[in-house]
Amino acid sequence: MTMQSLHTASVTGVTPSIYTDGTYLQSTGSWHQQDSPWKAAHVKSMLERNGLEPETICEIGCGAGEILNWLSRGLPGNAKLTGYEISPQAYALCQARARDGLTFRLGDLLDEDNDPYDVVMAIDVFEHVEDYLGFLRRLKTKGRFKIFHIPLDLSLQSLLRVSPILKLRREVGHLHYFTKETALKTLEHAGYEVVDHAFTATAVELPNRGWKANLMKLPRRLLHAVSPDWAARLFGGYSLMVLAK
Repeated sequence: MTMQSLHTASVTGVTPSIYTDGTYLQSTGSWHQQDSPWKAAHVKSMLERNGLEPETICEIGCGAGEILNWLSRGLPGNAKLTGYEISPQAYALCQARARDGLTFRLGDLLDEDNDPYDVVMAIDVFEHVEDYLGFLRRLKTKGRFKIFHIPLDLSLQSLLRVSPILKLRREVGHLHYFTKETALKTLEHAGYEVVDHAFTATAVELPNRGWKANLMKLPRRLLHAVSPDWAARLFGGYSLMVLAK
């Protein structure tokens, strides 16, 4: 979840970035590697549902590189995958996964003058970026298709309790908070055409989310069967996978 705009403060010497000074890795313990197979499966499903067989895939803010690692083994054909990461700590984790067809670069994709990729992914990224609209507009030219995974932090539960939002800001650096509707409108405002989108039930499908999340699994499942939109709005614990051009 990193790119140059995330560490401007570090460059200017005002406040060190949690993404480049080791704080984020210490806070998460693993850079969320344990969630990567699940995220990769949802990316693969989105590509298949829309008949896309990209030859080149890039991920900006690739973290430990585990999503690309799983995708490289699960996609048909000989797609070439590239991950960009500005965190030295995350880049060190990436390097253990590099092989033919899967490469990683310590740097910012937005500063590169590459030919556009077939697909560019930003998985749980722009909620961390101070100038997220500027980031999205610059990213648009980097790929023919874009896949976003966006946490839907705003729900009735999170607004009533408040503490979950503050915890996300404090521990993992979320600066912006979305519902499904505001996430989609944000992409449209930045000039994207939304092709497809789908909920991912983070708090239901992923294990070990804490006792409170486990307690809410049953009501989330029950309401999801009736209306996924209302489950996300009332209880939270969802993200949005979006395919855009």
